[in-house]
Amino acid sequence: MPWSNQSGGGGGGGPWKPGNNPGPWGQGPSGSGGGGQTPPDLEDLLRRGQDRLRQALPGGGFGGAGIAAIVALVALGWFATGVYTVQPNEAGIETTFGKFTERTSSGLNYNWPSPIGSVTKLRVTDRNSTDIGFITREDPRRPNNTTQIDVNEESLMLTGDENIADVKFRVIWQIDPARPEDYAFNVRAPRETVKAVSESVMREIVGRTQIQRILTAERKLIEPAAQDLTQKVLNEYKAGVLILQVQLLSVDPPEQVISAFRDVTAAQQDLERMRNEAEAYANRVVPEARGSAARILQEAEGYREQTVAEARGQASRFDQVYEQYRNAPEVTRERMYIETMERVLAGSSKVIVDQNGQGVVPYLPLDPLQGAPGQQPQGSQLQVNQPRTTPAVQQQTQQGVRR
Repeated sequence: MPWSNQSGGGGGGGPWKPGNNPGPWGQGPSGSGGGGQTPPDLEDLLRRGQDRLRQALPGGGFGGAGIAAIVALVALGWFATGVYTVQPNEAGIETTFGKFTERTSSGLNYNWPSPIGSVTKLRVTDRNSTDIGFITREDPRRPNNTTQIDVNEESLMLTGDENIADVKFRVIWQIDPARPEDYAFNVRAPRETVKAVSESVMREIVGRTQIQRILTAERKLIEPAAQDLTQKVLNEYKAGVLILQVQLLSVDPPEQVISAFRDVTAAQQDLERMRNEAEAYANRVVPEARGSAARILQEAEGYREQTVAEARGQASRFDQVYEQYRNAPEVTRERMYIETMERVLAGSSKVIVDQNGQGVVPYLPLDPLQGAPGQQPQGSQLQVNQPRTTPAVQQQTQQGVRR
């Protein structure tokens, strides 16, 4: 035996030999000659504990009342574990035997303690973000700095015209405050579900659109369309998720052809700019041309009215002259001659010649000296032989005028 004393070699050897090796409690075995202390008695310790418990219990023993008191204390402590508090930004989900029973609001609430009931607290007002196409990580070399790592498996998407677009976007969502129990029980991995549904919806929208429209005009239309379609799919899943916003961070062609696509985009922008300038020029010139055309038409209408009125006046005057001519032809002919010569010779310099052979009659040109307009220079001369009008002709002329 390993612990037996062996004879020889000076008085008994063993691991707990007195004076050499202590026992497990720091002394040798009892009855040996080492003089050490004895180990504690376990039975004695148990006996002392029972005595103290009897003193604490009513009646001093383990009677029926004592057992009932112990059971009552244990039951009271167990029931007290069912009290819980819900914070203002949380919603409590109560279950009984694993089945949903009630949704509780903020404040002090109570549910059956475990294992009968349980409570799950969800932060329904916190906003969560899910990135698709890239991963943001903190840079260990630079505190408070993040590094963006591209995930091409998520970002590369096929467009409607069979091109490839690198799409990176972010989905901001929260637990639906009206249906938090759906978030807790209907979907096993809500965050992964939101990411998978958002990526699938974006691929569907990009797959129906041409790449030029994605890069230019319809970029702002993709965000609300993706938000609505993602929310619709999650509602069909009863995921209890409310999509707040879809942010389209970047839409670029692949790196191999990005420079060519940028040139095409610049050309499209120049085309839009020139088209807008042309429309602005048309909006400015067309009204001016229409105004000029209306002015010309009005002037033509006025000229026509004026010409017709003058023609009618001339015709009326001719009719009146013709009536006078029918009454007195000679007088009217003489009068017309005189009026015609008066109009012809009104603006000419005149030299009066005496018919009796005395030569030029002295004539003082008062009109040119007074600066009358419409007079010719003094050097131009015109000889006029005016016919003499007899008193009988003058009398006939006066009678024709009176008529």
